[in-house]
Amino acid sequence: MEIIKLAWVGTRTERPEPTVAFFRDLLGLRLALQLEDFWVLKLPDGSKVEVFGPDSPVNRHFTTGPVAGFLVDDVFEATEELRSAGVEILLEPELDDSGNAWVHFRAPDGNIYEFTQDSGVTRPG
Repeated sequence: MEIIKLAWVGTRTERPEPTVAFFRDLLGLRLALQLEDFWVLKLPDGSKVEVFGPDSPVNRHFTTGPVAGFLVDDVFEATEELRSAGVEILLEPELDDSGNAWVHFRAPDGNIYEFTQDSGVTRPG
């Protein structure tokens, strides 16, 4: 697998509204989606920051702090490489209607990371 770049960060917080305001108002990220207890903010290159409030049912397993997502071309292929190396897969690969896909896994440091496949994120070069 080839890691293209960091393309996603997700964080679960007890203080979602001030966290969203920080990313939006201070860092200048664009609010792209707001649902109950869940926000998606975008960077100019299409990369995303997702904020999960305490009651969000999405990604309840995010308990180690912010989760970084590495952009890859094929999440399913990358997952098989992880599995072959004995890496713990926490959330099996998922594919949404837009063609985006992701998988969550635990690295040797005990933290959760993600591989993401997202055609809306600009590649370098």
